Amino acid sequence: MTYKSRVSDAVVRRLPMYYRHLRELEKAGVVRISSQELGEKMNLTASQIRQDINCFGGFGQQGYGYHVTNLKEHIAEILGLRQHYHVIIVGAGNIGRAVANYPRFSKEGFSIQAIFDISAALVGIDVHGILVQPMEKLESWLDTHDVDIAVLAVPASCAQSTADILVKGGVRGIWNFAPVDLALAEGVAVNNVHLSDSLNILSYRMNEKALFERIDAQRKG
Repeated sequence: MTYKSRVSDAVVRRLPMYYRHLRELEKAGVVRISSQELGEKMNLTASQIRQDINCFGGFGQQGYGYHVTNLKEHIAEILGLRQHYHVIIVGAGNIGRAVANYPRFSKEGFSIQAIFDISAALVGIDVHGILVQPMEKLESWLDTHDVDIAVLAVPASCAQSTADILVKGGVRGIWNFAPVDLALAEGVAVNNVHLSDSLNILSYRMNEKALFERIDAQRKG
């Protein structure tokens, strides 16, 4: 039987936002905050804040609000940020190198262990202290190392076959930057990052007002 999450994707997508805002509030010395105040910072309603947080238990107190540090730690635990993850990157192009060079990942428990690429021009280069290895070594490397997460930054044409190798090698989660939806075995988590989709949404938001002005004019005409 396929497992169905008890929490909606929309709530899960907001959790990192809560964590980021609470971390900033903690740094600013804020001790407690109401759902109304937090909602104003995040452009959400107080009711939405309470509903989201209550999915995981009640962490607030009526008339008191939320203790910023305590709520931040609870959300970090919910997100699994108190665990340590072994990460590899498959694809040492611009996206793969950008991920490897981002300093926050290691601070939050995501430790990059190895990087692989098919290009002879990239194999052997140093990326943030890690030498890029050839793709033909990936399967044997997985046989001797525990890997929790793989960053998949390869062309769409080879994304599925590469993902199959990763899953066979014991990888439990794939952060997929390839512009294709992967078919994965049950129990393997995937988060698709389609950069063009995000840019298309931005384009829509920029033109939304004019779009509906045209639609309204057509309806009236």
